[in-house]
Amino acid sequence: METMYIGSGDVHSLMMGKDTDGFAKLLQRFVSGVKPHYNAKASPIDALRTGSILEDRYLLVLPENYYAQYRVESKEMDVFKCSIDFAKIENGVVIDFDELKTCNFIPDFLEFESLKDNYDEAIKYIKKYYKANYYQVQQQLYCTGLESANLVFLAVYSYNDAENEMREIKANEYIKFRIYRNESVISEIKERGKFFQQIKDYFVK
Repeated sequence: METMYIGSGDVHSLMMGKDTDGFAKLLQRFVSGVKPHYNAKASPIDALRTGSILEDRYLLVLPENYYAQYRVESKEMDVFKCSIDFAKIENGVVIDFDELKTCNFIPDFLEFESLKDNYDEAIKYIKKYYKANYYQVQQQLYCTGLESANLVFLAVYSYNDAENEMREIKANEYIKFRIYRNESVISEIKERGKFFQQIKDYFVK
């Protein structure tokens, strides 16, 4: 079934307790057979729409060997799939990637700005306040087999679509934090995913 996968965007729900609404919704989608279709650019939610527009603008600052929304499936547990915002490809293989998150300039981006020269504190901050993003990158590292990748925070100044569609992103408007593979977190993700893998194996194999 097309819906029997755990995407990188699903990891937050996967890691919730079994009695939570998030976990229940994930399980319902997983067995529904109805694949969701998202159109972020048409979303009435400003943050989603702006994030999608700025992803297109961010791609313009990357080298030509980066590809947007590149999909990878885990070779070990095929229930896990990920869609990488910007994958660096060489000889058909992902060798690095950027996962992009947009955030308000005040106060969020300024907080990251204050931490960019203190890596240990920055990672502690991300794990505490952006845990879902951290887990998402760990799932992507698991699927790709990579040892590290970039979690990128891009400043948002406006939610005006016309302004964002014309925005030229400058180097001082985004901050990259290198996220390293955390085997403890990946093991936890895999353990939570076993239940979903068993369901998929029962129906598909």
